[in-house]
Amino acid sequence: MNKQQFDYIVPLESDQRLDQFCCTLPGDYSREYVKRLITAGNVLIDGQKKKASYHLKGGENISLTIPEPRECHIVPEHMALDIIYEDDDVIVLNKPQGMVVHPAPGNHQGTLVNGLLYHTKNLSNINGVMRPGIIHRIDKDTSGLLMIAKTDCAHHGLSEQLKEHTILRQYYGLVKGVIKPNKGTVNMPIGRHPVDRIKMAVVEKNSKDAITHFEVIKRFAQYTFVRFQLETGRTHQIRVHMEKIGHPLAGDPLYGKGDKKNPFKTQGQCLHAHTLGFVHPRTGENLIFKAHLPENFIELLKGLK
Repeated sequence: MNKQQFDYIVPLESDQRLDQFCCTLPGDYSREYVKRLITAGNVLIDGQKKKASYHLKGGENISLTIPEPRECHIVPEHMALDIIYEDDDVIVLNKPQGMVVHPAPGNHQGTLVNGLLYHTKNLSNINGVMRPGIIHRIDKDTSGLLMIAKTDCAHHGLSEQLKEHTILRQYYGLVKGVIKPNKGTVNMPIGRHPVDRIKMAVVEKNSKDAITHFEVIKRFAQYTFVRFQLETGRTHQIRVHMEKIGHPLAGDPLYGKGDKKNPFKTQGQCLHAHTLGFVHPRTGENLIFKAHLPENFIELLKGLK
């Protein structure tokens, strides 16, 4: 596939770094990938090369060139993929708990991408060779629905829907403690934790808006079964927001306040991406998919009853 070029106008009175702005563009480019593009001269402001830290003023023309993809050296692996839907443009699948979405340094095997490369040779190239087809992610120990782009056109269309917050994403989760209101919204910005760089946190500086809606499904003596709906999609968003309001997800080793010794012996947080809805990027059809709770989650809830 040949290189592609896209042109964008920076909104007036913008006060973002160049790399931050590029990460918000359709395509869901990672910060690392954007910085490589900028360093290589593939991102120009009014025809001029700038540093990733350059502060935009608004009104500039940004030319973004996606180079021809390098040969991918990720080894395809045969694995059972729970594919809910597939056509020439997109794949919707149900990721099991414990599976990493894409390879990273030190972890190049057993990921969802390894399985996708065995399943099909047609995956979008927009997010680079390490994340072919990947539009959005869910954490390793979160199960549930993901959408995968098979073409660059589909990738741009679905990424634009993510940016505009028009994709339906509902999760089921079990949290510690009893939530009193039946419904609520957590509207707190999320960014990298100022001390622990592995974690995200509710912070004002270098953060992005994050909005999570929740609704109580059932209350137990010490836990609450909750339905979440994401308005935004920040890293660890539900986990961070629920920890912040005093109801971390059961079994969460990172945000669970010492839940490494959780009584359920679960493999990480009790969180499942249950519903995914979007407009098909080529046909315009409204599609909604659901994935039942995994058996271990169902058994856990039965035990609480």
